[in-house]
This record gives sequence, structure tokens and C-alpha cells, in this order.
Amino acid sequence: MEMRHLRGAFTQEIERLATEDKTIFALATDSRGSVTLTDFAKHLPEQFVECGIAEQDAVGIAAGLANSGLRPFVCGPACFYSMRSAEQVKVDVAYSHTNVKIIGVSGGVSYGALGSTHHSTQDIALMRAIPGLEVFIPSDAVQMTALTDYLAKSDIAAYVRVGRGAVPVFYDVNASFTPGKAVKLKTGCDGAIIACGEMVYPALKAADKLNDKGYSFSVYDMFCIKPLDTIAILEAADTGFVLTAEEHSVYGGLGGAVSEVLSQVKPVPMTIMGLPDEKTFSGNSAEVLAHYGLTSEGIYERAVEGLKKWKSI
Repeated sequence: MEMRHLRGAFTQEIERLATEDKTIFALATDSRGSVTLTDFAKHLPEQFVECGIAEQDAVGIAAGLANSGLRPFVCGPACFYSMRSAEQVKVDVAYSHTNVKIIGVSGGVSYGALGSTHHSTQDIALMRAIPGLEVFIPSDAVQMTALTDYLAKSDIAAYVRVGRGAVPVFYDVNASFTPGKAVKLKTGCDGAIIACGEMVYPALKAADKLNDKGYSFSVYDMFCIKPLDTIAILEAADTGFVLTAEEHSVYGGLGGAVSEVLSQVKPVPMTIMGLPDEKTFSGNSAEVLAHYGLTSEGIYERAVEGLKKWKSI
């Protein structure tokens, strides 16, 4: 299966778009290498702003550019843009209705061995609570390219979180995506898995194994956390059991968003898979995810456990 970096898919597409539209700007915080913006800066220097290691300033500068009629994409580590720049994102971008797109790379536990200071595991909880901000966690390079096209045309501020490593490409190149609408990848009747970002492909593999064992599971790619597809969530609940999987704290992320909907409209048994309330284990990203069971095997095991507990299967 083809493997591609989402950050590379973003920068390739944003450079193509910026070549045609001179209002598109990219900003970095000594992070052009991490984001893979080196070619953009080389080919389009007049549309690139290097802010140095100053994420708060970068968001403020981007807001100023947006107020001048430009379309800025401020790019860098998700851990710093979500926490260090939280006030600027809230006030300069969302509250002030400026058309700024924040591209947080190396999200979740992508920085692995650098430890909890570099893990962004609270960003979705924070960003989805800010009015006026769309929140996306794309799952493969095809989706990232399509999302970049949408963001370049949209006048709504947004936060996008992507990982660092190459991930499987499982969408067809001609696939279409609609913000606020989940993608249903599999249909089942015993339960439903709702995943986002780099957990979507493991969720698909887990569903395949469940099917091999005689269990039928739906799988949804909730790449858009805000606006949230409540219709898809309620449809998933029709199976009687919902499992969510995300590279984020179990508090306030995708699982929290799904449970908020179901608890008020259609309560069903749920399992929320994510990172526990503790200082995150350090290691490379694969080791960290395996440690917390955020793998296809881990999702499979928790799904079977949930079925046995809640549905007596």
C-alpha cells in the first residue's frame, strides 16, 4: 500500500494553489523543515513569512495579514500552536473573525521520544471549544489535499492537525469530502467504530478482523471534529454499541464530542479509546501508540470486550 506524509501532501498542494493565487501566504516558526515548506519558501519567497520560534507572534501576524485581505496559513508543531498560542488563536483569530488557517504538524504523539512537552494530546479539546473555529484531523494524503483546497477557498478560520510520519493512502484519488460530514467506510450491525486522523486506518483493519471473527462493524472517519456530523453519530448508535478511537486524551476529544451527542439524544454503551490521564509514555510514536493499545489489534480487542460486556455476544 502507498505511504505518504500528510504534511507533504499539504505543502505540495498549498504551493500549487499559492502559485495561482498571490493572496495565499505561508508562515512558519523556524519550522519550514518540519512542515516541509522549504520549497514553498524557495519558490514563493514573497508569500512566505519566517517568524522564528515565536508561535504567538506568528498567529498575530497571520491575523494582521488576514485583515489586509490575504489568506494566511500559519504552520508549525501542533503542540505549540495549540497550547502556547491558545490566547492568540482564541482572540486574534476566532473572536476577531480573521481568516487564518492553523496547520499543526506532528500532532498527537508524533514527536514520541521528545516527551509530553512535545505531545499535542489536548488540542482537540481546546480548539473545538473555541467559537468560530473549524477543526479537522485528516486521515490520509488524499483527504489532506482535498482539505487544503477547501481551506484555501473558505473564509472560516480553522485548526488542522496532522501527524509526522507517512501513513497508508486508502482513499481513491477522486474521493470527495464535505466539511461537517463523516465518511462511512464500512457498514455493520453489531457495533460502530468512529475514528479520526491516524486511527482511521487501524480502525478499518480492526473491523476486518472483527468481520473474520463473525462480528459486523461500521467504521466512520470523523475527519471534521467541528462542525460535527451528529447524523452519522446517531446512525452509528443504531448498532447499539459505539467505540471511538483517537490519538488524544480521553477527555474532551472525539470521544467526548460523540458522548455529548449520544448522552443527550440516544444513549448507548460506549468505549472511548485514547490516551489516559497521565504523563504520556515516551518512545517513538509507534511504541507510544502500542503502549496504550491504539493499534488495530488494540481496537479489535476493545471492540470484542465491549460487545461481551454490553451486548452479551
